[in-house]
Amino acid sequence: MTSMLDGCTPWPEGFVDRYWAAGHWRGTTLDSLLRGWALQYGPRTALVSGGTRITYAALNRRVDRMAAGLRLLALRPGQRVVVQLPNVAEFVVTVFALMRAGAVPVLCPLSHRGPEVSHLVQVTQAVGYVGPSTYEGFDHTAMAADIAARGPFLRRVFTLEAPGASSPYGGYTTDPSGCHYFPLDSLDAPPAPALPLSAGQVAFLLLSAASGAAEAVSLTEDDVYLAALPASSDFTLGGPGIVGTLSVGGTVVLAEDPGPEACLAAIARERVTVTSVVPAVARRWLDALAAADADAPTGLGSLRLVQVGGAPPDRALTDRLASLLGCRPQQVFGMAEGLFTLTRPADPDETVLATQGRPLSPDDEIRIVDADGRDVPDGEPGELLARGPYTVRGYYRAPEHNARSFTGDGYFRTGTLARRTPGGHLVVTGSAPDGGRLGR
Repeated sequence: MTSMLDGCTPWPEGFVDRYWAAGHWRGTTLDSLLRGWALQYGPRTALVSGGTRITYAALNRRVDRMAAGLRLLALRPGQRVVVQLPNVAEFVVTVFALMRAGAVPVLCPLSHRGPEVSHLVQVTQAVGYVGPSTYEGFDHTAMAADIAARGPFLRRVFTLEAPGASSPYGGYTTDPSGCHYFPLDSLDAPPAPALPLSAGQVAFLLLSAASGAAEAVSLTEDDVYLAALPASSDFTLGGPGIVGTLSVGGTVVLAEDPGPEACLAAIARERVTVTSVVPAVARRWLDALAAADADAPTGLGSLRLVQVGGAPPDRALTDRLASLLGCRPQQVFGMAEGLFTLTRPADPDETVLATQGRPLSPDDEIRIVDADGRDVPDGEPGELLARGPYTVRGYYRAPEHNARSFTGDGYFRTGTLARRTPGGHLVVTGSAPDGGRLGR
C-alpha cells in the first residue's frame, strides 16, 4: 500500500491485513469509482442543482476537464486545497476534480471565517482555496487574500461567481504576496492521461463508508437524495449521502437553503425519497407542515426515509416525523473521525425511535468505559470508545492531541457519553464533562 500523507497516522499492519481480508478495503479510489459510475449510469441524472441537471457522463467530463485545468496550473499530487463552497454542483465537481488531479481537498464549512480558515491553511499547508467570490454578504475572496498575505502557503484562489456577476478582483490576477486568482469556471482544459492514484493515499481531509451506508438504507438507482445539510459534512457527503447515492446510480438534489420553503418544494418537485436532517431542521420542517393548510396537498408522498443525526432527537420529534411526513425516520450517530451507527429499516419501531442504532461495519469495535477506563455493563452509561476500518488512528499533524484522544491500543476517545442496549444498539446520552474526555 502506498504510504499515507505525511502527518497522518496509519493503521497498524495487523489491522491493515484484517480489513483487506474482510473486504472492507477494496483497493479502489473515489476517482476510479466515478469513472465506473459514468460508464454504468451515463445518461442518468446524477446531480440537480437549482435549474441545472447533470448526467453521470457529463459529471465525469466536467471533472476530467477541471482536473486538467488544475494540472495546467502546476497543482501537484499531494498538495492540499481548502474547499469552502455552498451546496451547488460545483462543490461535487471540484472535490472530484481535485482528487483526479492528485490533490487533497480540505473540506471546510461555509460558515467558517478568517481565523478558522487561516488555521486550516496553516495546519494543512494548503496551497489553494476554492470558495464563492462573495456569499450572503461575506467577501470570501478578500478573506483568502488576507490569509495569503499573512502566510507562505496559499498561492492560488479559485472563485465561484454568482450568475451574471464578476469578481472585483478580476480574473487571472496576482496580488503583491504572489497569490494568483482565477475564476473557478476557467479551470477547463482538454483531459490529460489519468494519474496513477492509489487507494492507500489520502483522498480528502474532514474537520476534526458511503457504500456500506448505502446498503444499510437499501439505496437503489431509483432513489433521489436531498442534500439539505452542508455538503462538506461527513453526514451529507457519505452517510450514505452524496457519495452513497452516486454509488448506486441515484440522483442527488443539492439545496443551498435547509429551510422548509426550499426543501419541501424540492422534495415535491424532484420526488425525493431520502434526506438527512438535524433535529433543529426537522422541527422547522414539521412546524411549517403543521401550520400549512390541512386540506392542501404536501406532495411529500415520495419520501420513504428521513435520517436524523447531528444530535439525538427527543422521542416527541421522532414520533412527529413519522406522523407528519408519513415515512419512517432513521436515527444516525456519526463523527468526522469515523464511527457511524444507524438504525436499520427492519428494526422494530422502539429501536428506531429510541436508539441511535448499531455500528455500520461488523468490524467496528466499541467500548463503553468509566472514568478509570474500565468497561461498564450493558445499560450503564460511560464514555464511548471506537476503532475500526474507517475510524482514524490519529488527527492530522497533532501528536500531542492524539496522545490524549486515543488509547494505547488505538481506540478513539469520542468524548461522547452513551449506553449500550442488550441488543447492541447505542443510546447517546450527552458529552463528557466540560466537553472533555473521561479516563485521561
